[in-house]
Amino acid sequence: MSHKVVVTGLGATTPIGGDVPTTWANALKGVSGIKKLEDSWVEEYQLPVYIAGRVAQDPLESGRLSKVEAKRQDPSGQLALVAAREAWADAGFSGENAEESEGVDPLRTAVSFGTGIGGVWTLLDAWDTLREKGPRRVLPMTVPMLMPNSCAAAVSMALNARAAAQTVVSACASSTEALDIGLELIRSGKADIVITGGAEAAIHPMPLAAFAKMQALSSRNDDPQAASRPYDVNRDGFVMGEGAAALILESEEHAKARGAKIYAELAGTGVSADSYHITAPDPQALGATRALKEALEDGDIDPTTVVHVNAHATSTPVGDIPESLALHQTFGEHTKNIAVSATKSMTGHLLGGAGALEAILTVKAIEERKAPCTINLDQQDEQIDLDVVTDARELPSGEIVAMSNSFGFGGHNAVAAFRSYES
Repeated sequence: MSHKVVVTGLGATTPIGGDVPTTWANALKGVSGIKKLEDSWVEEYQLPVYIAGRVAQDPLESGRLSKVEAKRQDPSGQLALVAAREAWADAGFSGENAEESEGVDPLRTAVSFGTGIGGVWTLLDAWDTLREKGPRRVLPMTVPMLMPNSCAAAVSMALNARAAAQTVVSACASSTEALDIGLELIRSGKADIVITGGAEAAIHPMPLAAFAKMQALSSRNDDPQAASRPYDVNRDGFVMGEGAAALILESEEHAKARGAKIYAELAGTGVSADSYHITAPDPQALGATRALKEALEDGDIDPTTVVHVNAHATSTPVGDIPESLALHQTFGEHTKNIAVSATKSMTGHLLGGAGALEAILTVKAIEERKAPCTINLDQQDEQIDLDVVTDARELPSGEIVAMSNSFGFGGHNAVAAFRSYES
């Protein structure tokens, strides 16, 4: 019996595209999704940073959600539903959910979804309502909408996934850790299918003010498209993004039995903790290195087959250097043969949704044998000795492995390794 876990469906809504095909095409072109925010609250609160990457397609205006669905979900949950449904359809199931699809058992279909912050819009809007209008005006759906597990619950109910509805909240590593859980749910025999991913919708004045106060955000308000610049000597912080991404994981047997298209194998994952600082990464990158090595070991991966890494690379002065160090500590001389993409340069940082989006871009890189762009790299930091992809680049033929890294506040490290699949 094979223990392989494969990827059969992809879905996303991002600052550079309302779906996976558009997002991928723009990632190859080097399109930026970062813009100035025109909301009235920018002026009202005199925000010091007012640039971000909003989703390119509003889920309600696009007709991908009904008005009733939208009213019952925080924006993060809305985006999660859009991405999960696209992934489900892309996987080629015969029905709109597990119960309606031939050969699919809802009791063996699970959800593993991540978020970094959860329903922040719902929470803070409810607080404003309580303060200004009193408790009788607070909506009865407030708690279900603000719960961090609301994304997983919404996806589970929409797709009739009853094996589990797991939620991971590990800051910016959340949705890569959700992939790790999804992998283990299938390997352990508890599920045949897992809808996994992550979502975030935190472009709100309070998080923007808080991140700006800790000097984590880029302050290039006058040049938003050039603000996110991983590895550049003039990087000055990350840019907030929003969106959601979802992947359908299946056991190889289940996927082949229904004749599914297989994008790639999720070969291995690695998870570790720095136990160093609540916001800063370990400068020696010991935890990140352990996560990378664990993913290789978990997937029985020859390090020399790794040809591409979609890096966490947030564009912060202190964050980009340790990740480069971790890659060198893991791969040694082979590091120079690895094409590294920093796609947050285009999308901004989706926080808890970042890992899932970058996992999708990694899977597409394997499928199409192309590494996506890193934009805004005018002068590479000498401390970052990596082969950074500034124009979309061809990847080798044959069996290859590509990896996606995610690191989060609190010292969370998570890595997913994908292998090209040959039936």
